[in-house]
Amino acid sequence: MLVRHRVALASAAALGAVVLPVAPVAAYSAEPAVSPAVSAVAPAPLVEPGAPAYCGYYDGNATTRRGQSGAAVREVQCLITYWSGGQPLAVDGIFGARTESWVVHFQDVKGLRVDGIVGPQTWAALRAL
Repeated sequence: MLVRHRVALASAAALGAVVLPVAPVAAYSAEPAVSPAVSAVAPAPLVEPGAPAYCGYYDGNATTRRGQSGAAVREVQCLITYWSGGQPLAVDGIFGARTESWVVHFQDVKGLRVDGIVGPQTWAALRAL
């Protein structure tokens, strides 16, 4: 019984050594999955010639990150939904894992620092649609 337990632990450790180093790379290299059920649809940003894109929720550029909620998060979600070609990202105002995944994807595609945090440079890129 003790031998089987040790074999199982050794197998799990070996598998973990192979899978865990690759998991973060795989998580950030794939495009975020789109959920079939979306609770809210983002309005199209207001875009005047030469003006930055704006969804109407927030017009600042304060740092916005996972765990926050409110108008700035809604603006991020709306702009990313618009930028992604209308793929649904719920505009619920909660900066959770899906929003962070889309921010990371957006930053990677735009050549920005990939950290999942919407700071002044990411805001500028989001609004330069």
